[in-house]
Amino acid sequence: MNQLRDKKGLVMGVANERSIAWGIAKALHEAGAELAFTYQGEGFGKRLQPLAESVGSNCIMDVDVTNDASLDHAFDHLSKHWERLDFLVHALAFSDKAELTGRFIDTSRANFKNSLDISTYSFIEVTRRAYPMMKDLGGSIITVTFQGSNRVTPFYNVMGIAKAALESATRYLASDLGQDGIRVNAISPGPMKTLAGAAIGGARKTYKFTDQNAPLGSNATLEAVGGTAVYLTSDAAACTTGEIIHVDGGFHVMGMPRVENI
Repeated sequence: MNQLRDKKGLVMGVANERSIAWGIAKALHEAGAELAFTYQGEGFGKRLQPLAESVGSNCIMDVDVTNDASLDHAFDHLSKHWERLDFLVHALAFSDKAELTGRFIDTSRANFKNSLDISTYSFIEVTRRAYPMMKDLGGSIITVTFQGSNRVTPFYNVMGIAKAALESATRYLASDLGQDGIRVNAISPGPMKTLAGAAIGGARKTYKFTDQNAPLGSNATLEAVGGTAVYLTSDAAACTTGEIIHVDGGFHVMGMPRVENI
């Protein structure tokens, strides 16, 4: 409790109460942080409004991360709402659902560009805009990735490439911003039952497989992911940057299924 008292942060990517971003936001609030949120489009705004109110937030902004003017407007508004920003949570990703089935080789040029723009480049864009609000006192920037970045996962397809680029961007941004006391890290949960996860073909089988074969015998929970975010935004993580922290029950260390499942 109160690990994040007096800290202020922006959470991007809450879709509903089951989303990873919401699990993070709830944990940050419980640790004492003051929050602002972004969403894209009226539909997501209606879902976000009551969630934001439940954690005492009165700052929610409609943002299109592919539009520079929209991003500029949002961060201009945020800078007027708060004088500083202690942390930023980027939990944004998108790909055409039709291309998250079948073979990776069939990825279209248009969806490849769009997927990397929203899922990867947006992290660089929002970090660049958050930087002026952090550079004097330091801060923490977090994104969310997935093990499909370095291990082939059925139907994850172009999102695997987007997440690999996101993890590389995390390291380069950590190098750029460390001199200003700004830490940049990524959290890598295993498969989770979220709106985004449901878009991937065979999601239920992937979830079941990792649940059965992770060393801890379970997939991650929203509470576990949220707790990791609290650590990364707190002073306890003062010397942690450029990391990809796995919160997946240990599945990422496994080379084969557990013996009883072979």
